[in-house]
Amino acid sequence: MKPVQIKRLLDRLYEDYNYQERIYFDPVEFPHRYKNTQDIEVVSFISTCLAYGQVSVFKGVLERIFSKMGASPYDFLTSFDVHKHGGLFRGIKYRFNTNDDILGLLNTLAIVLRRHGSLRRSFLLGFSNQHENTIPALSVFVDTLLSINTTDVYGSNLKPAGYTQFFPRPSAGSPCKRMNLLLRWMVREGNTDFGLWSEVPKDRLLIPLDTHIARISRCIGLTRRATADLKMAIEITETLRGFDPEDPVKYDFALCHQGISRLCSPNNCKGCYLKRSL
Repeated sequence: MKPVQIKRLLDRLYEDYNYQERIYFDPVEFPHRYKNTQDIEVVSFISTCLAYGQVSVFKGVLERIFSKMGASPYDFLTSFDVHKHGGLFRGIKYRFNTNDDILGLLNTLAIVLRRHGSLRRSFLLGFSNQHENTIPALSVFVDTLLSINTTDVYGSNLKPAGYTQFFPRPSAGSPCKRMNLLLRWMVREGNTDFGLWSEVPKDRLLIPLDTHIARISRCIGLTRRATADLKMAIEITETLRGFDPEDPVKYDFALCHQGISRLCSPNNCKGCYLKRSL
């Protein structure tokens, strides 16, 4: 398939997609419930950290977490004390993440907010307009999160696998899907995204690479790579940059939801919208 044909297909999908309907089948539903910028940031962060596996399952976990935080999750977290408030979240866990890991996530976020005032300020500490993408800033941001002492949660400064799973490192080759999803929400504006971090140009973003995007991208010719790693995320983003240099990841939501909705799946290859349009 020629690049001009792929671009035509993606532009049609992007322009015609029903974003408002599909928000309710996506973790971005949660930050859309809030109006305050600081609440949107922290709810987005927690939502993306747990956005893996089946949407219907992790959304139930997120509902339980946010129900404990009151009207302003930001205010709750800036005064969060794991010894005082940890009992509110007793029993909440999800797949690889134990109850302590969930508390560790909240405690780390609370400490970062108290130190820097906002997630935006913390991320921007590592960002430079000289960077060709957000990987260097994301590396600094993740290192900051992983530097937080976890003794109050685990009894010593432990970083168990269920905790570090929240904070994947680009240096380890991870595509950092959930962190890049957070950045897409924060940097882009329009459709489902908030555009709160205007200091970061949207052309520096990387595609949030998950199994749906990897499979679909191979199918329609956005990548030739077999392994869904950071190199694949970069290659797909570079291909999309050829279609829209200023906003290459704008196609992400509509593309990903072709897989989430099972319209495009290994068992429905011939019947999916993208395949019919090739």
